[in-house]
Amino acid sequence: MKKQTIAIVGLGKVGAAFLEELLGQPNQSVEIVAVVENNNTAGLALAKARGIARLTLDELIAMGDELDILFELTNVVAVRQELRDKLRAAGNHHTIIATENIARMIWMLISSGAEMPGAHPQTGYDA
Repeated sequence: MKKQTIAIVGLGKVGAAFLEELLGQPNQSVEIVAVVENNNTAGLALAKARGIARLTLDELIAMGDELDILFELTNVVAVRQELRDKLRAAGNHHTIIATENIARMIWMLISSGAEMPGAHPQTGYDA
């Protein structure tokens, strides 16, 4: 089975909780290869402690096809648009941007039934 490589952009309350839940899963087919976070958050500290690379958006985009899924959890429309634009400009037709709605669905499947902490209001793909 092919390993799915993922990155998380935004490690505030939502991103940190999602990262922690993913790291607690025994699944060896998913690898968190990088995070993007500009502030010193608890989520960033967790990522560093687990040896996950902290990159800039440009460094993340430069990973190209090495990155399968990019979870955009900032709840900042401009960041999501910047990611789309940069992936397109790089000719990356492989990496998928997963929004918080997708993260919420995954959370429901893998968590012990607890609600995702600090979830932002639901937004669509174009938001």
